[in-house]
Formats: sequence, C-alpha cells, structure tokens
Amino acid sequence: MPRDPRFDILFEPVPIGPVTAPNRFYQVPHCTGMGYRRPQSLAALRGVKAEGGWGTVCTEYCSIHPSSDDEPFPSASLWDDHDVSALAMTVDRVHEHGALAGVELWHGGAGSKNFYSRETPLGPSSSPAGVWDPVQTKAMDKRDIRDVKQWHREAAIRAEQAGFDIIYVYAAHWFLISQFLMPSNRRTDEYGGSVENRARLLKELIIETKEAVGDTCAVAVRFSASTGGPDHDQDTAEPREMIELLGELPDLWDINVRDYSFEMGTSRFVPEAALEDTMSWVKSVTTKPVVSVGRFTSPDTMLRLVRQGIVDLVGAARPSIADPFIPQKIDEGRDDEIRECIGCNICYTGDQTGTPIRCTQNPTMGEEWRKGWHPEHIPAKGSDSSVLIVGGGPAGLEAAVALGKRGYAVTLAEARRKLGGRVTLECELPGLRQWDRVRDWRLNQISKMENVEYYLESVVDREQVLEFAADRVVVATGATWRRDGIGRSHNQEIPGWQTPSVMTPDDVLGGAVPDGPVVVYDDDHYYIGGVMAEKLRSNGLEVTLVTPANEVSTWTNHTVEQHRIQTQILTLGIHIKTGTSLSEIRSGGVIAECIYTGRTEEIPAATVVLATSRMPQDDLYYALRDEIDIERIGDCLAPGTIATAVYSGHKYAREMDAVAPVGMPFLRER
Repeated sequence: MPRDPRFDILFEPVPIGPVTAPNRFYQVPHCTGMGYRRPQSLAALRGVKAEGGWGTVCTEYCSIHPSSDDEPFPSASLWDDHDVSALAMTVDRVHEHGALAGVELWHGGAGSKNFYSRETPLGPSSSPAGVWDPVQTKAMDKRDIRDVKQWHREAAIRAEQAGFDIIYVYAAHWFLISQFLMPSNRRTDEYGGSVENRARLLKELIIETKEAVGDTCAVAVRFSASTGGPDHDQDTAEPREMIELLGELPDLWDINVRDYSFEMGTSRFVPEAALEDTMSWVKSVTTKPVVSVGRFTSPDTMLRLVRQGIVDLVGAARPSIADPFIPQKIDEGRDDEIRECIGCNICYTGDQTGTPIRCTQNPTMGEEWRKGWHPEHIPAKGSDSSVLIVGGGPAGLEAAVALGKRGYAVTLAEARRKLGGRVTLECELPGLRQWDRVRDWRLNQISKMENVEYYLESVVDREQVLEFAADRVVVATGATWRRDGIGRSHNQEIPGWQTPSVMTPDDVLGGAVPDGPVVVYDDDHYYIGGVMAEKLRSNGLEVTLVTPANEVSTWTNHTVEQHRIQTQILTLGIHIKTGTSLSEIRSGGVIAECIYTGRTEEIPAATVVLATSRMPQDDLYYALRDEIDIERIGDCLAPGTIATAVYSGHKYAREMDAVAPVGMPFLRER
C-alpha cells in the first residue's frame, strides 16, 4: 500500500548544518550494552535501524578519554586511533542505507568512577563519583579544563575520520558538562556562579568542535530542558536562559529533561510524548533544528509534533528498538504492523547488567550479528512438518508467528477463552495496560496468515496430542506461582503455607477477592509484588508489603522505575517491611523475621499473597517426551520475564529444521 499522504511531511529532508537528514526519523543516542567490547554487534544493530528507514542513526555515549570510564557499563570509545576503525564499521553499515551517522562524545565527570582505567575522576568541584561508590572527583583546575577541551577536540577529529556526519557535545543527564551547567556548580572562577559562566564550558566546546570538524560534520548538543521538579511542572527557567545564550551556535538541539526516570519512564508511570510540556518552548528561542523523544509509537503523535512546530525531527530510542522498521512501515502504508514499544524498559536492563541489549517485543534485538537474526526476515521452512503449539501465551504466540512466516502449517491450542497467557492477565494490573501490545501485535500477524490457526478453550491431554498427530509439538503452557513460599530466600516450604489464607498472584489475577488486612510477600523482586500490593490497596484493603530486599521491587532499578514504584506504594498508604522474611504463616497473621538480627514480629493478616517463584507447567511434556518430537518453550521451559518467553518462542521457530551450529550457539567477538 502507498503511504497515507498525511505522513508525507515525516519523509521530508531536514538540513542539519553541512549535512542533510533524508527524513525526520531520528534514532537518538541510546545504550546497547555492547559499546567498544562488541563493535561488530553494534554495527549490525545500527545498520538494521538504517535499513528500516531511520534517516539518522546515532551511537551510544562515546567516551573521549580514560578519565571517562563507565565500566562495568560498556560505552563506545574514541580514546585513540585504534577506536576509529571499530566505529567506522557502524558508520559504514548506517551509510549503506543512505542514513546519517551520529556519535555522542561523552565525558562522565562525577558520573564516572573509573574503576577500569583507574584515572582520577574529574568534576567542577570535589564531589562523590559514581552512584554509591566510595570515590570522589578531583576539583578541575584550568589545566584540567584545557585537557578536557583538547580530548574532546581530538575525539571529534577521530569521529570525522571514522566517517560520522553528526558529532555531539553531550551536555545532558548527570555527566560532566551538565555538572558545570547546574546551580550546584559553585566555582568562583569564570566557569561557575552565573548562568553565563556555568554555560561557558559548553559554549567553548561547541565553538571548538565546529572549528575542528564543522566544515564537514554537523555539531549537535544534547541538552536538558529542565533542572528538576514534578513531572508536568518542571523548572525550565535556567535552561531557557542558556539556550537563549547559545541557541544559534550548534547545528542541532537534541532535547530531553533532567529526570531520567521521567525521560526514560516506563509506561506504568509515564505516557507517550510526556516531555512535550517541558520542552515545547525550545523552538521559540532557536532557529536550529530540534529533536526530542517521548517513546513515540503512534505515527499520528509524530505528525502532530512536527506540524505544531514542537520538533523538526522525531527522536526515538525505545520505539526504534521494538521496531527498527517503523519508518518503512509508515512509508509503505503498513502502520498496523508497527511492533509498538510497551514501555517495560527491558531494553535498558542490558546496559545496566553489562550485557547486550534485548527487547520484549523484538526478540531479534541484539542478535543481528552474533546469530544473524533480522526483525523482518526469517528463513523459509526447512521441511513440510506440521506443528502443534499447546499454549497461547507470549512464547506460544511468538512461535506461531515466526513459524507461520517461515511457511509451516501451525495449529495453536489455548486452554483459556482468550489468547495471551500471562500478558492478558497482567495487563489488567495497575499501569500495565500497554503490555497487551505483546499479544495484540502477534494476533494481528496471525490474522494475516492462512497457514496458522488457533482454537480457544481447548485443553489438550496426552491422548489428544497423539491423536492430532502433528509432526512437531511445542509445549508453551507457562508456569504458576508457587503456593509454598519456596524461592530465593526459602529453599524449604514456609511453615503454615497450607493455611487457607494463603494466595498467589495467580489467584488474584484469576479474580479471587482477598479479605483484608493483606500481607504481600515479595521474594521475586521484579514488578509483580509491588503491583499486587497496589492492586489490593486500590480495592480498599490494608496492605503490608514484606520483602527480604532492602527496598521494594529492587530489580526494577535496572528498568529505572524502582524509586517511582516505592514512592507510589508509600503514597498509597501501603506499609513496607524491608530486609524481612516470613518465618511462619498462621491463621490471622504472619511471623516476620529480620534477615539481619533474627528478631521477629507478628503482622496481622487475613490473607497472605506469596510472590516467591514459579513452577513450570510441564506435565504434558514429560508425558510425551519419550514418544514424539516434543519441546518446551517459554515459562514452561524456564520461568522468566515476558521478554525471555518471547525470545524462547522465537528461538525455537528460527532453529527448527535449521543446521545446528557446531560448538558455540552464536558468534563471539574476541
């Protein structure tokens, strides 16, 4: 289909200094968990974005010097000439598809503890470096400032040699240039104090970068439009004054906000286009092109922001991860096939754990080089085998879609009245509505394939599977929450677990109505314990959340939402007991035990909801594994995140009838 003419404006070229973006789709710098360690993986990932129609594709933050070392979080680097050839691979893959390549030059300042390089951290003043690290920065003197400017210039020249079209001066988030910009910069020389003085280093870096490479490369500035404040009432006074001072110096302004948990907010707390209220003024104080983000998944939202003159280029990180082919799909009138980001931030957990990026919606993300996976192309079937998939959750649906695209005849049997498995249930919980996109995108794909059929309310047993006589059987029947409390903190059943007052998240998701007061015991540490407590509190019940961790939902630090989750729970009046396990469940209450001192206390509870660990529902697999060609996928194989379930389903579909790799299951960079 031809594209809707309404969207023509999104495909207009945009001049950016000496270069021109071929369209308004702009993949802003975002982390990948690859960086300098995995240059071939990085090049392949960025190349797929360009292939998908993103007119500009940028790197992650790119360190300019060993004094800006973020290990164990892997960044790109341009420390010396040896880095040029590595990043040139990315440039070549991006240019291959006619897109511009951008690089975000970065110095972390107090944001870098330099554990790998062991260089002294630098900052406007001596202050704590890293996060909870026992390290402080050196207060930069004039020589240090000259050094930083020289390192930045040299990195810019190396970036030009690598072939980049856009070179960033990174003045946002919590890194060095931003540290100079903030009111907390109390230096008494010309680099501190007044707004003009605090913006001096940024001004000098823009000017010197343009002098070094500005004839051939555009110079962009990444900049926060606020200095803090509530989500929708942020303080923009000083940033406005700074852009009024510097507005015409760079070739492009890349605008975000001070609070990363808002800019990068999960859909549980932050809606699409949330930054608009904070940054909509920027175009009024500069004539230069402006790009900004907001987890844009709707082409209509993109169109509105451009037409209203709020942005010139539509910035995206997470949407381009979930679907690298958004621009191409809009261009071809296939808007309904966009694989929309669900805002879960699983993508960010890769960087936060020092591992390659992954995505709930797009299981090929991060596998472009090492496994050769592509988000839009999959090899044709390797046989005429028919496939029966038992279970229509995220793993089963993904397997059905991928096998269907390969050309196999697929039948899916789902026990419930609706497809989607845990996704369909969990998206009804507070804040998780957009997670239903995992189900809906796959159902839309299945609706277009005549070789894939599904049956609802179809509980199948061993005899029915044998009678169906499919060549291959895939068991995707998921997992259920344990009722006995076994988990990370308990390798034996919690005494009293058979008490009638005990429930699991499955009971609540299934419609059970607990009596209050309720104790939610969270030994899972991701989202389910917190969101269960929130749901029960919204039903008017008194709730106490007990967890052995030292904070609520501790793993969500990796998804940049832990602080918001704990704030929400406290605001709702939910009681919290951290560093506490359950030693016994009794009628009318629980015995809670401090994990440090062993002291106990009784907490009244008419209902106890245990979120500890899950049991794979794999009875069907074991009943048939010695008789037919049968495999498990998803939570039935190994309970995990929705992302791991989707990946598992896709992996099975990719590898069926394929030549098995010898030795390693993927390529390694050495």
